[in-house]
Amino acid sequence: MKKCNYSLEREKILAQAINPVATELRLLDAGDLISLLRMEYFGSIADLVSSAAELYFHPGTVNFGSGGEYRLEWDGQPEVVLDLEIKPRGVSIYARLTLADKVAGVEIDHISFQQPSDDPEENTRFLSRSLHEARFIKQPASLAG
Repeated sequence: MKKCNYSLEREKILAQAINPVATELRLLDAGDLISLLRMEYFGSIADLVSSAAELYFHPGTVNFGSGGEYRLEWDGQPEVVLDLEIKPRGVSIYARLTLADKVAGVEIDHISFQQPSDDPEENTRFLSRSLHEARFIKQPASLAG
């Protein structure tokens, strides 16, 4: 996605929302995830992502996308990148979730609003509300935007 002034804010909102899912996925052995990616067992990865997401989001909100990649060097820590499709009400987000030793990060590749506003800030607020509504456990409204 071409980065713009509101891209960073949307990535922060998404990262905060899917943080619990990333935390669950980081409990998996990196070697197992790398093996699944290498052998292209995408159905198994999809099951793992769905299992992690179902603890926090309504079914179908967070799904494994079309693939992923990994970095595994002799002198470094493993890093796994998973393509995700996040679809709360009214928004489709295609992102890459990076899982590393002690951290996780997210980068939005594409975001599409079903009924976009002409005001990008309103779209960002809608994204925050929609992700908040898709959660089983609601965060305080002040964190949800």
